[in-house]
Amino acid sequence: MQYPLPAVPPQPPRRPRKAGVGWSLAFAALLFAGVFAAGVPQGVAQRNAASQALQQVVQQQLQALAHENAGEAFALADTDLRTQFGTAEAFLDTVRTDYPMLMHPASVLFLKPETDGTIAMQKVRLTDEQGESWSLTYLLNRERGEQWKIAGCIVTPQGRQVLT
Repeated sequence: MQYPLPAVPPQPPRRPRKAGVGWSLAFAALLFAGVFAAGVPQGVAQRNAASQALQQVVQQQLQALAHENAGEAFALADTDLRTQFGTAEAFLDTVRTDYPMLMHPASVLFLKPETDGTIAMQKVRLTDEQGESWSLTYLLNRERGEQWKIAGCIVTPQGRQVLT
């Protein structure tokens, strides 16, 4: 016994793709592959590395001051600043007297630094133990084209911050 085959509905005729669509898809695939293979542009990577280096120097000095490690804090200053103070103890005494907010900050927020590769400015928002806010502008130079060193710090009071 033979069964009849079911009727297959007719398929609409296929429209051939235009060559432009195929080439567009191929070009887009190559473009995306190139972008992903290239990774982060070199300029962006260099700026990120410089930003991290600047922030690290300032953070190291703030940590050294918090531990009252005069030698380490003083070593992060540039040659001119070290010459101006003469000794690590004189430097630490000045910070204790004139910049007590740097000794034991309650919070520290680093903003995006600006640099041309040889000099830099790192802005920091700091809150001291009494709840007063300060704006710090660190000036840094690259000594001997290698390490960043702190050339000075401008401290501006911002007042008490109140969160509601």
